[in-house]
Amino acid sequence: MNPADVAQSALPLPNADVSLIALFWQAHWIVKAVMLGLLSCSVWVWAIAIDKILLYSRTKRAMDRFEQAFWSGQSIEELYRALSAKPTQSMAACFVAAMREWKRSFESQARSLGGLQMRIEKVMNVSIAREIERLERRLLVLATVGSAGPFVGLFGTVWGIMSSFQSIAASKNTSLAVVAPGIAEALFATAIGLIAAIPATIFYNKFTSEVNRQAQRLEGFADEFSAILSRQIDERA
Repeated sequence: MNPADVAQSALPLPNADVSLIALFWQAHWIVKAVMLGLLSCSVWVWAIAIDKILLYSRTKRAMDRFEQAFWSGQSIEELYRALSAKPTQSMAACFVAAMREWKRSFESQARSLGGLQMRIEKVMNVSIAREIERLERRLLVLATVGSAGPFVGLFGTVWGIMSSFQSIAASKNTSLAVVAPGIAEALFATAIGLIAAIPATIFYNKFTSEVNRQAQRLEGFADEFSAILSRQIDERA
């Protein structure tokens, strides 16, 4: 074979458009659906990530402000009156729930002080569980996209390769010009799947670690405040 003919055949066709937009419009409708679905998941992942970053930042600042007020020497009765007048979340909600149970028990003339300690711990645990549930909301979406995204992109890849083989069979031509569009579409679907899955996995791991840190901080405060109330119960007893 003439080397000049080989070099000429290796050159890209002048009419071949391999831009990303062209690859999308030329793709099979199933591959298009896969691409659009993965792009939608990618946008959803980033929206959740931005919301969670802001949420965890607000929660951390709220914990810092509450701990500063709690350990400043201010009376817990004054702090309770200030916080119970407005909706609270996070550590403040745990404190308000415990104080509310404390005051209800003594206002109702209850004298089962052993049961009071158990009830206070229970209401704080319920408050912590609600807070963790709030912090973990929609993290399952990140885990799902991170685990399923590459496989959905792989499905588009397989379908694009199947389309390439069908083009070869229909045209009875094995040249690169026949095979390249389908393979390019297939690889594009895989790339979009990775674009959606990689940030989702990174954000999920980061946010799960952040939730664990804040949960440990809440549980530590609950233990400390429970010890404070336990000492007061012993004094009243």
